[in-house]
Amino acid sequence: MSKAIVIGAGFAGLSAATKLADAGYDVTILEKNATAGGRARVFEEKGFTFDMGPSWYWMPDVFERYFAEFGKSVADYYELVRLDPSYKVIFGPTEEVDLPANLDELKALFESIEQGSAKKLEDFLYESKYKYDVGIGEFVWKPSLSITEFFDYRILSKAISLDLFASFGKHIRKFFSSRRLLQLMEFPILFLGATPKNTPALYSLMNYAEIALGTWYPMGGMHEIVKAMVKLAEEKGVNIKLNEAVKRIEVENKTVQKVITDVGEYEADIVIGAGDYHHIESQLLKETDRNYSEKYWNSRTMAPSSLLFYVGVDRKVDKLTHHNLFFDEDFDIHADEIYTHPKWPSKPLFYVSAPSKTDASVAPEGAENLFILIPIAPDLADGEDVREKYYEIVMERLEKYVGHSIRKHVVYKRSFAVSDFKNDYHSFRGNAYGLANTLLQTAFLKPSLKNKKVKNLFYTGQLTVPGPGVPPSLISGLVVANQVITEFGKSHKELTIA
Repeated sequence: MSKAIVIGAGFAGLSAATKLADAGYDVTILEKNATAGGRARVFEEKGFTFDMGPSWYWMPDVFERYFAEFGKSVADYYELVRLDPSYKVIFGPTEEVDLPANLDELKALFESIEQGSAKKLEDFLYESKYKYDVGIGEFVWKPSLSITEFFDYRILSKAISLDLFASFGKHIRKFFSSRRLLQLMEFPILFLGATPKNTPALYSLMNYAEIALGTWYPMGGMHEIVKAMVKLAEEKGVNIKLNEAVKRIEVENKTVQKVITDVGEYEADIVIGAGDYHHIESQLLKETDRNYSEKYWNSRTMAPSSLLFYVGVDRKVDKLTHHNLFFDEDFDIHADEIYTHPKWPSKPLFYVSAPSKTDASVAPEGAENLFILIPIAPDLADGEDVREKYYEIVMERLEKYVGHSIRKHVVYKRSFAVSDFKNDYHSFRGNAYGLANTLLQTAFLKPSLKNKKVKNLFYTGQLTVPGPGVPPSLISGLVVANQVITEFGKSHKELTIA
C-alpha cells in the first residue's frame, strides 16, 4: 500500500487525505497545531465556545457533494439551520437593512430601494445561476495545470455570458444604480479578497450562492464541520498526528523520499502540502526544488488579513442578528488602505458575528458570544497598543448602534491578527484569506497544485486552485487527490514511482 503524507489538517488537507485513503492509500496527516481544522479551530473560555476563523456557511451543495463522495451526507454529522435574515447591513446608527432569506421578500426590499430593481434582480440571478452552475459545477473542479483544460466548448462558447474578462464592479452597474443596492450586492466580493473593479464578473456566482442557496449555520458552530471531516477521515483509516511540525521535505532524484518533523521522519510515496504554500516552498524545500521564487511570491496580490476579537459578554446585545456588517464608513477609503496604500485603516468597516443569537450552546445563559472582524492589509505591525486602539474604535460604534453599553459587560476578550496568522499557520505575509481572486490570479494563473520539479509533490489549499474560502478548500483537496490518483493510480498494492 502506497504511503501518502499530507502536511496540514485544515479543510483542504482533510479533504485530500480522506479521498486518498478511500482510494487505498495509507495516509498520514502531520499537523503542527494541537487540533485539526487549520483556521477553523475552536476554543472555549468561561462557558463561551469561539470559532476562531470561518463563520459563513455558504454553498451548501458543495458540502453535500463532499460527503456524498464517501456515501455520506451532511445530516449524518451535524444539523444545519438556514438563517433568516441572512444578514444585517448597518449603514449608520439609524439606518439598517435586514436581508430576508425569502426571495420574494428580498425582491420587495430591492424594489423599495430602487424602482424596477425587483425585475433587475431576477435578471441578475438568472445570469448568476448559469455562472454558478458552470463555475462551481465544472470550472473549479479542474486541476488548472494548463490553459488547454479550459478549451471547452461550454466555456468558450459562453465566454461573454460568463464575463471572464469584465469586472464585477462594471457588471453589477448594468443592473442597479442605487448606492445602497450596489453596496449590498458587492458585499460577497469582499470574501474574495479584491475590490469589485478588480474582481472578474464571473464571481457574481457568489451572489447567486448567497441569495438563492442561502446562508446557513451548523448548530454547535463552524468547527462541527471539522469534527465531521475528522470523523470521516478516521473512518477511512487516515492517521492524524497533531503537535507535529514538519521541518524538511527530503528530495532525491526529483522524488520526495521522506518528510522530516520535529518528532520523527516518514517515508512517502506521495506528499501533499496542505499548509501554507509559500512556507512549504521556502522553508521545507531546497531552492532547486521549488516552483516559485521569492520575487514571484512578492509580486502576488494578497487578499486581506484580519484583526479579530473574540468577546464574551455577560448580557444579551440588542439589535444584532447572527451576521452583521457595519458599512457605516466609506468602503472606498477602507479598500484603498488595504490594497493601494496599505496601512491601518482610518475609519474601518467591520463585521460582527453573534452566533449565540442562533445557538444557545455557544454562550452561557443570558450571555452573548461576539466574533468581530476588521479587514486589514497583510503584513502590518500589530502590537497590543494598535489592537486595543481598534477595539475601542469598533466597540464605540457598536455601542452607538445597539444603544447600550457592551464594554462594561465584557467578561472575556482575546485578539488575533497578522502575527498570529504567521505564528499559528505560517501564513504568507500574515494573510487571512489567501490570494486575491483577480483575473491574473484565477485558475491556471494561480500557483500550481503540482510541483514541476518534484514528481510526487503536490499542493492544496487557499494559495492554489480554486482559491480561498471553505467550499473552495474542500474542492481543492478533492481536486489534488484526484490528480494524484490520475497520475499514480489507486493504491491497492505497492506503488513504484518511475
